[in-house]
Amino acid sequence: MTILSIVLMILFFGLLIAVHEFGHFAAAKSLGVRVEEFAIGMGPKLFSRKRGETLYSLRALPIGGFCAMEGEEEASDDPRSFSSKPAWKKLVILAAGAFMNFVAGLVIIVLLFAAAGVPSLPVVNGYLEGAEDIQDQGLLVGDKFYSIDGHRTYFQSDAILFLGRAGEDVEIEVVRDGRRVDLGTLHLPYRVAVEENGQQVLKRGVTVGALREMGPLDTLRYGWYQAIDYVRTVWMSLGDLVTGAVGLDDMSGVIGITVVAGQMGEQGAQAAGLAGVLLNLLNFTALIAVNLAVMNLLPIPALDGGQILFVLFGAVYRLFTRREIDQKVLGYINMVGFVCLMGLMVVVALNDVRRFIL
Repeated sequence: MTILSIVLMILFFGLLIAVHEFGHFAAAKSLGVRVEEFAIGMGPKLFSRKRGETLYSLRALPIGGFCAMEGEEEASDDPRSFSSKPAWKKLVILAAGAFMNFVAGLVIIVLLFAAAGVPSLPVVNGYLEGAEDIQDQGLLVGDKFYSIDGHRTYFQSDAILFLGRAGEDVEIEVVRDGRRVDLGTLHLPYRVAVEENGQQVLKRGVTVGALREMGPLDTLRYGWYQAIDYVRTVWMSLGDLVTGAVGLDDMSGVIGITVVAGQMGEQGAQAAGLAGVLLNLLNFTALIAVNLAVMNLLPIPALDGGQILFVLFGAVYRLFTRREIDQKVLGYINMVGFVCLMGLMVVVALNDVRRFIL
């Protein structure tokens, strides 16, 4: 099952990249930009066909893809080139790839929720032994966490995450009988609890989680919440990296993602056979899709976000100077950004090898 999981994850990852590049392609075509080649995969061509002005190709390595537009890398006199288009059209084309990845992740999530049900909700369903005093502070069984320390809480996993990141005094807002109730700041110290295997763990004193029947509209709504949750998870992870709460050792690249996919596939296989493999990997794929959408919009040269930053800066520069930025300068900045990005990917890959293979 591990090999099957890895193969499926590679295919899913390749599909996400194809969806990303198709976003650029569709936006470019609809806004009148000449597309020289639209390729799925990298490396040698396996198949290609030219239709109209565009060469469509399938390449050997399912690790990338590209949408080559006229005037994307350098200025062009062609009125249909990317470089000749107004800033708003450039921004739409550049953002379209990330947008399509987000949409792909959202569609996968909604389909998974429709097939397997919505995850457990953040409803208080009891207190640990000796923690009944929490009820006296106003947090009652049946309350659904709305926010914890200002963080919107959609699922059981959110409640566990934000309670885990909070101090002993926690700002709590709940939904009770259909109304939002602000409980203010509650004192929720960690308490020692004993697991079924006899292991002692620290917990907040409340148990959380509840399932309920969901209609089609609920499935769509909670699918949207899950997609937003994934975006927030990426931003929180980046914030932890910047603040030093986590280090490079905690980052994973393609190797780490593949290993985790294999592990998730095994867990799914043990629980429900091939169907479990597919469900687990599709859920992981949805997370990766949203992750790609967010990461691609970071203002880093060589990423879409970096190109968006260049377009915005170029528009401001042109407004004040009536001149265009030298494309060679942007090319050099892109080159440096690309080298730095590749260097980071190598470091992360070596770290994945050390953690998962050696």
